[in-house]
Amino acid sequence: MKGPLFYSKILLFGEYGIIKDSKGLSIPYNFFKGALKTDDHLSEKAKSSNQSLEKYFHYLSDLQDKEPELVSFNLDALKADVEGGMYFDSSIPQGYGIGSSGALVAAIYDKYSIEKITVLENLTREKLLKLKTIFGKMESFFHGKSSGLDPLNSYLSLPILINSQENIESTSLPSQNLNGKGAVFLLDSGITGETAPMVQIFMEKMKHEGFRKVLMDEFIKHTDACVEDFVSGNVKSLFGNLKQLSNVVLDHFKPMIPKEFHNLWKHGIETNDYYLKLCGSGGGGYILGFTQDLDKAKTALKGHHLEVVYNF
Repeated sequence: MKGPLFYSKILLFGEYGIIKDSKGLSIPYNFFKGALKTDDHLSEKAKSSNQSLEKYFHYLSDLQDKEPELVSFNLDALKADVEGGMYFDSSIPQGYGIGSSGALVAAIYDKYSIEKITVLENLTREKLLKLKTIFGKMESFFHGKSSGLDPLNSYLSLPILINSQENIESTSLPSQNLNGKGAVFLLDSGITGETAPMVQIFMEKMKHEGFRKVLMDEFIKHTDACVEDFVSGNVKSLFGNLKQLSNVVLDHFKPMIPKEFHNLWKHGIETNDYYLKLCGSGGGGYILGFTQDLDKAKTALKGHHLEVVYNF
């Protein structure tokens, strides 16, 4: 037995900022995917996933008891399937900031939610917000606290524009220019990141007024501008704002950038060959890159594998 596929996602803009109501833009990334499966003979990886799903079943049972008006699941079916060896078969790397737990949450909601909101409906803002709230509660099992955006993106498989925490909508992006020189790319740090410790560092920093001021006056300002530029296809303005954003992150979010990448980050800003930014919470996993000349970026980042996500 194999269920429908759910894809990874990339939060192009909005990491950390959306906690404080910045804009954000999240896109599906179909290179990685996962599906619920049942096999008679489980590999070690599948066994581990099955054991995790067993714990998750108890978490969802508690969630339904506590908040019956929010969401209800066919718990008998979920329990029977987990006992029958169900697992999440996924190519999405964990700890890479591209939504491995989000795809699992979307798959579970899709299969076991009673009265589920479907992609085929007229997705009003109310329905999107309700889904985001449900997914936030469901994904908290994995991260301690979740915005619900990763599972929402995976579930809908549509770009999501975050205007504020209470105002989200599905959106369309400018058509890709597959012959264009510009690109958004992923850079593999080779290190697994963990969301919870990075968010903890951020929350500690938020206790300092100086950092809060930088976040509001610089980080969120440039994040919002990048989102507007990207959605409207204003490439020239986008790269001006990206340079500023990359600089703010290097100056004020250093713990979230793996040490080996501090110089590469700085080099991009100094040469304008590319600009780097966090992909998700940072600390490892993927780093996002933006360039107006992919060949130049590849030369400057020789020895690193660049995975192109979007072409300008």
